[in-house]
Amino acid sequence: MTNPKHIYIHGHRGARGLYPENTITAFIEAVKLGVDALEMDVVISKDNQVVVSHEPYMNALFCSTPDGVAINSAYEKQHNLYHMSYEQIKQYDCGMRGNRLFPQQQKLAEHKPLLSEVIKAVDAYTQLNHLPSMHYNIEIKSELQDDHLFQPTSVTFVNLVYDELVKLKILPRTILQSFDVRILKVLKEKDSTLTLSYLVENKDSLEINLQRLGFMPNIYAPEFILINEQLVSDLKNKNIKLITWTVNEVDDIKRLINMGVETLITDYPDKAINYIQNEFNKNHN
Repeated sequence: MTNPKHIYIHGHRGARGLYPENTITAFIEAVKLGVDALEMDVVISKDNQVVVSHEPYMNALFCSTPDGVAINSAYEKQHNLYHMSYEQIKQYDCGMRGNRLFPQQQKLAEHKPLLSEVIKAVDAYTQLNHLPSMHYNIEIKSELQDDHLFQPTSVTFVNLVYDELVKLKILPRTILQSFDVRILKVLKEKDSTLTLSYLVENKDSLEINLQRLGFMPNIYAPEFILINEQLVSDLKNKNIKLITWTVNEVDDIKRLINMGVETLITDYPDKAINYIQNEFNKNHN
């Protein structure tokens, strides 16, 4: 088994299993739990602000309108963040109702924050508490059919996010990830020093996916059910790092670590960190 001390945990959307996703509370609480990096998603508002949100609209599962009415799933996409100013976006609540898919999640009044708000809050927290600077794993949420509808074109999207990261001075401790190969190609062209992660949920081979991308990424990030020992070995041979998502069960965490996976993205950082700590103690007693 890999020495559990060298297993890295990324808090998925902060700590989605425990706190409202992609919110400042979720990120700070994930830092308190001891994550190695914070995973989050970004979209763009009408006024070109970089907003932390998994969807480019208000998710009916947990968002409410400014007057407190739960959003109807039939109309959620009408609450399109790309057609709203950030001033409008932050009036919506996305935490008070909880999330029925995550029964342990606390119900808290939370808005969708700007990326800059998140980074400033987390960095201030780590400095105040004499903790190491946090690393960030930021997904640029982009789909071909959403251009001009829910998002700007890839070049504009990349420029807006990149400029924000430069301003925040966090590029050296940031991974940029995307399922959209267009985004990764633009990032690579813009700055060859970036750490890029290729998110994958298809069942195509590693070779086919790498051909689709057109270059060797720093990181290959498949859904955890797609991982086998051959893939782990092939990536090692190519010197591409492996990060997998979203691993929430201890049995899966154990199986993946035994296969040689060293970085896991999870909704329950507490569960993963406790397991790793217990294994480390076992191995060193």
